[in-house]
Amino acid sequence: MTTFDKREKGFEKEFAHDEELKFKATARRDKLLGLWAAEKLGLTGPAADAYAKEVVVADIEADHDVFGKIRKDLDAKGVSLSDHQIRRTMDELMARAIREIKASG
Repeated sequence: MTTFDKREKGFEKEFAHDEELKFKATARRDKLLGLWAAEKLGLTGPAADAYAKEVVVADIEADHDVFGKIRKDLDAKGVSLSDHQIRRTMDELMARAIREIKASG
């Protein structure tokens, strides 16, 4: 195996690792976001957990439109939050998810 081949394999492994971390961080962020939104929607306990799972699934199945799901659900319940507030929370929860994954890894 040449040096170039070794470097290529190394980059491939690093890329796969980064993609796995990104997937884990996004899934964790979506769960945290779902729990946050559930609280705003007045959901607690198993209902809040079920809603958080719906948000995670929405990211996987609905063309990654977590924001759209949260926005629609909050609007349907008459919860007044701006797009900026939701997106800021999404960003904050992504940073938290990344910290948690790095700390556990």
